[in-house]
Amino acid sequence: MASLGASFVQIKFDDIHFYENCGGGSFGSVYRACWISQDKEVAVKKLLKIEKEAEILSVLSHRNIIQFYGAILEAPNYGIVTEYASGGSLYEYLSSDASKEISMRQIMTWATEMAKGMHYLHAEAPVKVIHRDLKSRNVVMTADKVLKICDFGASKFHSHTTHMSLVGTFPWMAPEVIQSLPVSETCDTYSYGVVLWEMLTREIPFKGLEGLQVAWLVVEKNERLTIPSSCPASFANLMRKCWETEPMKRPLFKEILSILEAMCNDSQLSDQCNSFLQNKAEWRREIEATLDRLKKLERDLSSKEQELKERERRLKMWEKKLIEQSNTPLLPNLAIHVWTEEHVVG
Repeated sequence: MASLGASFVQIKFDDIHFYENCGGGSFGSVYRACWISQDKEVAVKKLLKIEKEAEILSVLSHRNIIQFYGAILEAPNYGIVTEYASGGSLYEYLSSDASKEISMRQIMTWATEMAKGMHYLHAEAPVKVIHRDLKSRNVVMTADKVLKICDFGASKFHSHTTHMSLVGTFPWMAPEVIQSLPVSETCDTYSYGVVLWEMLTREIPFKGLEGLQVAWLVVEKNERLTIPSSCPASFANLMRKCWETEPMKRPLFKEILSILEAMCNDSQLSDQCNSFLQNKAEWRREIEATLDRLKKLERDLSSKEQELKERERRLKMWEKKLIEQSNTPLLPNLAIHVWTEEHVVG
């Protein structure tokens, strides 16, 4: 542990005064606190143990990445200490009444800030980092509404053989992440597209569906979030690119930044986007219709699975009965009877 702590400031547990719990991060609860000796408001994520997150954060420095101050390494009070973003998470903002006033200008500003932070992680940081859990809950807002990417508990230093354990949250997870396949940085591109969708629709991704249901729909049925038909084409095209099934077809964040810059220079897009944002009642039904279809699709699958399980159960009971009636192992001619019974009970 001493070698791990050598690269960053070690903060004493009794130098932190904890206030309220302000949410859960990956693998720990996050608290608003005061770093007493520095007279500084901070966020502290309590952990069961310190692993890679402190090591990752200690080498990062970017306006749109949460600032790391140090770590508490006193068992059992392990913790990560970072700047406190008083504006809360992007998820909280999008769920609030205040988000009804969101404009294209604000969306473009935030989309660009997130893309800059992610481009830094992938291409400019001292060590290339894949976040692996980018979602609106892991993007926080400062008092002056600057977005910062946080919670690196699921992150990994990149290598060419990087495999994904099943971390993250299903509605934001790329298909290859769900399947625990080898990944590249474009798994974060997929997640970014979901956060962009959240900002545009102010809806919860795949609302009402369980995580494993979402996983099945995304991987097996190649389903994606509904992009309303009235959504401006440039936004729709960017989201579709981010959600490509083939990771190599998804844009890197350098390309996303270029796309966003071109969108900012489109004189017609502002009116189109603001009109879309203000007419949510008109296109929200499209999202709800898709959710209803997906829920029915999942229910139909569950029903078929139950039918198959019941059929298998009855066959096993019939086979057991045949064996009990005979003091000999199941013979080939009895197997024929079982096959016939399958058609009878099925």
